[in-house]
Amino acid sequence: MISTTEVYLGFRVCLKFHAVKIYPNKISCGKELHLRKKMKDNVAEEHLYLAFSHQYRDSIFPLHTSISLFLLSYCDCKLFKVFLVPTGEDVGDQCVTKNLVGDLEVHLISRCQLPVVVQSCSLPAVVVKDDKFCRAGLSVVLRHIIQKTFEADPSKKDVLELLGFKKTCLKACAEVSQWTRLCEISIPRAVERFLTASPEHCQAIPPDILLLERKLGEPVRVHNDDKIRRQKLQQQKAGAKAAVPVLGEEAAEELKAGEVHEHPPSSLELSVAFSKLLAQEAPEAINREAPHIRRTKTSDLPLLDHVFAEGLYFTVADLVLLPCIHQFLVSSKKQGKNLVNLPLISSWYRRVQEVPGVKKAAGKCNMELLQLPELVSGPEEQLQDSTSVPDELEEDKDNEDSHFLGGPRPTMTKLMENGIEAKFSLHPCPSWTLDWTSLPSAVSPGEGKMSRDRALRKQQQLNNLVAAVTKLAKPGDLIVDFCSGGGHVGIVLAYMMPSCQVILIENKELSLIRAKDRSDELGLNNIWFIQANLDYFNGTFNIGVALHACGVATDMVIEHCLRARAAFVISPCCYGFIQNTVKFKYPRSRQFKEILSYKEHMILCRFADQTAVQLPPERRLIGKQCMGLVDLDRAWAAEEHNYSVQVISMEPESCSPKNNMFVGIPT
Repeated sequence: MISTTEVYLGFRVCLKFHAVKIYPNKISCGKELHLRKKMKDNVAEEHLYLAFSHQYRDSIFPLHTSISLFLLSYCDCKLFKVFLVPTGEDVGDQCVTKNLVGDLEVHLISRCQLPVVVQSCSLPAVVVKDDKFCRAGLSVVLRHIIQKTFEADPSKKDVLELLGFKKTCLKACAEVSQWTRLCEISIPRAVERFLTASPEHCQAIPPDILLLERKLGEPVRVHNDDKIRRQKLQQQKAGAKAAVPVLGEEAAEELKAGEVHEHPPSSLELSVAFSKLLAQEAPEAINREAPHIRRTKTSDLPLLDHVFAEGLYFTVADLVLLPCIHQFLVSSKKQGKNLVNLPLISSWYRRVQEVPGVKKAAGKCNMELLQLPELVSGPEEQLQDSTSVPDELEEDKDNEDSHFLGGPRPTMTKLMENGIEAKFSLHPCPSWTLDWTSLPSAVSPGEGKMSRDRALRKQQQLNNLVAAVTKLAKPGDLIVDFCSGGGHVGIVLAYMMPSCQVILIENKELSLIRAKDRSDELGLNNIWFIQANLDYFNGTFNIGVALHACGVATDMVIEHCLRARAAFVISPCCYGFIQNTVKFKYPRSRQFKEILSYKEHMILCRFADQTAVQLPPERRLIGKQCMGLVDLDRAWAAEEHNYSVQVISMEPESCSPKNNMFVGIPT
């Protein structure tokens, strides 16, 4: 009998639609642009790995794969060698007999044949062939595809514009950004559950879809929107119902090949949005402002309405949402559902189809976009469903509305009355230090172009972490440097412990590229690099380490270590950024939960940031005590999972205002 994997790898399958071909796998089991170009010049080919569970109607699942393929088609990008990775052993070859991948050449590969660094990540993932630098997670991969497309053809400025203002669209990780989480995780999962649910369980509109509807109804805030809002006020004063620019000849030519405007722009916001999309200047009449308009206070100007998902301008967020919402609408239509409660999503769906290139990309991916009628819902229906939005929205509102008034003393006194005070264990090796003068310059944090004083303090911080890891590590261990930044911790560990393997995980691309440059200079062969949010790393490891993991990131690192039953050495930071999230609720431990409310715990977190050297000594002491209490809560929470955890002050304490360090060992 031939296994599923042998069927995939042993047969050449040529799809009949749009000349798509699937071949067997042939491989075994500014400053920013400058750095990216430098990396690009060093390698020849990048491989894109996409999960493949099944196909349903006109999409490949999971939806992250359909989204990735749709973006490739929209950008007309053929710079990547694309692999589909079956997620199960029961996927038959009949699942790849329809063309849903545009005109791309796609290869099938089994999970065990993925590069080692990719096997530790959730897909989609991109890795340079025969290299150790991996990008994982939907947002990171999509942003990389956009940047690579522009680098290969700088004339595609419209593609680069998908990254939005300051290139920040979907850049924030899903754990701290509700918007990234909604687009990257919540909406795709909600639609997948909706499509696979039995008819009796998919009667209601998914809460995350309702949340998107609510988001589309919120006022838009864009950079330098004052001018546009004054134009809108002038338009309202003049009683004009629409001030629409006529499409120019260039735009008309661009729309001839199937890009027909069935719903032309009919508001100032639409005019501005489509003028940018079509590289047109707004009409001169719109730019003139009457004197009384110029004198109007900003607070009295009308707010702007959504045109696209993030506001006025078309971004990669729209391309992420379109395949998901399309599948939801198709399924809803087949079930005869009334979409009267989703007028904004319906309008957005129609509007996105008017964007040049969208219908062409949809055609390549065999997506038959629906032509929806305009919907107008009454206030009763909107009110009826507004209570069904996910709990996260209400939690975030609680976080925003909490002012945490008052000092920390009442909270600290309350803990003391229950026998809880900040506890610090003795430092196991306070005088231990690396001989920095004998190490290559690329190992030293001074290589990161920081000042001499700051480099010295960073060396002192590293002495503490490296000393702790050295006592825990044994040959063959895999050490993960979470939130690695420029690699100060990971590179030292990889250099000092060549018998161990080290993985650096960081969300910021430029920091990780700099770390790889330093590693290449040292010739290290026991180090890998993963650009991803922490949630997209799912590998096993022996020791987790993090230097100054910001806010909730410290708890995310601890969670990864608990799940892997790995020891950890972590120095927290940015206590003031701690707040309840979808995954983490504070206080963390049973003991603290029994005594403190969320708001009382947040008071400790806010004052734990009061440790800067320029503050009065008494205030710094209170800040240090608050740090100790917040970290004691974290330590006790870890001990509930059968860990032994010590909270230690780094030596010397002057090495950083945030000088606490956890050392946790599974018992």
